[in-house]
Parts: sequence; C-alpha cells; structure tokens
Amino acid sequence: MASIAKRPDGRWRARYRDAAGKEHSKHFDRKTDAQRWLDEVTAAIVNGQYVDPRSGRITFRKYAERWRATQVHRLTTQDYIEGNLRRNAYPVLGDKPLSSIRPSEVQGWVKGMTDRLAPSTVGVVHGVVSGIFRAAVRDRLIVANPCDGTRLPKATPSRVEPLPVETVHALADAVPARYRALVILAAGSGMRQGECLGLTVDRLDFLRRVVRVDRQLVTVTGRPSFLTAPKTAASVRTIPLPQVVLDALAAHLGAFPPLGDWFVFVTAAGNPIRRTAFGDVWRAAVKAAGAPAGTGFHQLRHFYASLLIRHGESVKTVQARLGHASASETLDTYSHLWPDSDDRTRTAVDSVLFADFVRTGEVVDGNNP
Repeated sequence: MASIAKRPDGRWRARYRDAAGKEHSKHFDRKTDAQRWLDEVTAAIVNGQYVDPRSGRITFRKYAERWRATQVHRLTTQDYIEGNLRRNAYPVLGDKPLSSIRPSEVQGWVKGMTDRLAPSTVGVVHGVVSGIFRAAVRDRLIVANPCDGTRLPKATPSRVEPLPVETVHALADAVPARYRALVILAAGSGMRQGECLGLTVDRLDFLRRVVRVDRQLVTVTGRPSFLTAPKTAASVRTIPLPQVVLDALAAHLGAFPPLGDWFVFVTAAGNPIRRTAFGDVWRAAVKAAGAPAGTGFHQLRHFYASLLIRHGESVKTVQARLGHASASETLDTYSHLWPDSDDRTRTAVDSVLFADFVRTGEVVDGNNP
C-alpha cells in the first residue's frame, strides 16, 4: 500500500508498507518528487530489488563477523582473513553502518593502506572487503557494493631470481645443526615450508628414494600447530629424493632420533616447529650467510625449480614436482628460466630450408639473389 498526503506545513508525505508490514515514509517539497520516489520503490519491489532503508544500519564490523562465521574456508584462510580485517579494515570501516560507506570512503581507505602495505596485500584486503559488501547486497542490506570501481595500486611484477648454489650451502651451514637437513630437504625437493615441517618418518621411503607429500603442518593463532591436507589436490605428490637429501635426512634422524613415526623435524623440546618460531632462526641464518635481505624459506623451492629447468626437465615435470595446480602456474612463475629457443629455431629452419635453396641455386653466398 502506498499513498501521498499534503501536510499542514505544505510539504508532501509519501509512505508505503513493505512486504513485512513496516511503514516507510519520506517528505518532499513537491508532489511530483514524492510520486517519483514511490514509483521507484514500487518498481524495486516488483523487480525483487527492494532494500529496506533501515537494513544497512548494521555496522561493517558486525556484519563482517557474521559473514566470517558462515564461510567455508580452510583454517589458515580463516586466520588470514580475520587478521587482515582486524588490522587493516576495522580501524577505518568497522564502526560505520554499511549503508553509510561511500565509494569515495573506500578509495580513501585504499589510499591509506597503499602508504604502508605492498600493492599485492592491498589488493587482497580490498578483495575480502568487497566480498563482504557483495554478500550484503545479496542479503538486501544495501543497494550497491561501494568497492566497485575502486582504483587499486599496481603491483610491479617481479621475476624469480634463484639463489646461487653457494648461498644455499651457506644457509645450510648457518642454521643450527637441528635444522640443517631441513634446508637441504627444501632445496633438494622443492617442498613448501609447511610440507617440510609436517614431514613424518612414515612418509619417507629410503629404499625407493622418495618422499610422499600428502600433509602439511599448519600454524594458526590461538591453538597448537596441527597437520592438515595440502594446499590443493595437485599438491599431493611423490617426489624422488636425490642422494644428497637422503644422506642429510639419514644423518639427521641418527643425530635427532624421532619418537616412532613422529615428525622428522622438531624443536629441542620435541615439539612440532611453529612457523613463527622458525622464522627467527631463518632470519638469523640469512644474515649470517650473507644472503639478500628478505630472503624467505620459499626461495629454496625456487632454487629446486631452477635446477630442474637447468637440466632440461619439461614444464609438466616441474609442475608435478612442485605440486602446482596447472602448467600455466609453473610457466607464470618460471618461464624466464627456460633456455631461450631462438637459436634452436634458427638452426631448425636453416637445416632444412638453407640446404634446399643451395641445391636449387636460389641462394648465393648466403644472400638472396
């Protein structure tokens, strides 16, 4: 039901009741404006796009926490999203009603993050917030997503530059003896840090000289580290181990014997190694080894990939060893490391065409006649 009535002060009051029976009203100086507003509301109701003006009064923080509780995310993803919202979104947007947040405010928030965060991080945080607003639009709390059209900082593409062999040796020598085999394993198998830390004795096969990767050790805030499935289905794989890695692992197990099929790498107290704790050990080793500042443990994975490529392994083989979901992911990361095919192309064409042209007299001294 909708109606327009003239008030004693000369203004026009337009009002209507929504499907839930709630009355909404608005005042206008002109009757035509009141009628236009009612027409727009009626059209939105008919088209199924009606949004109760009072629905967007819920704050961004409150709705975002409801949204987080309903998402089907891995625990690590949940922890990552919670941290980013708490540190980077809630201080600026958290206490604002959803319907009050304008695109210009979102743009200003992004600009503020750009001054202190990497462009890739800004993009991730903005993507999470935009996803929350999209959910609010679907829930009919707001009419539109204020994140649409935001200009984000451009991330400068960076090419993977593998560590020199000498630096990898220096890193292995710089860490405490308890972690030496961990560095050699990562450099000689390409396993991710969580996969290395989550390695248990029963996943090692010294006879067949392979390691089975089907779990990783995960660390999230507020609970002990635990084993879970790898990042993707493609990450489940069997990796052939070179002799240098087998020897290092055998020496490690002899020096630091595990309890049964327990973790291969543990702390001095016998506990699983948390990423945060090992980070301190790794940064000290990077400094002692003279490695470039900011060298991460993941660089050992890049080193392994570069060795495979240097020795002629195909894209599919490198993809399988690293556990990438697709060959395009492998190429996007390492294509610049494959040998340039220009000379091979020239040789292939010359070996066929040049000989034929010489035989038919169509080439004189290597030049066109």
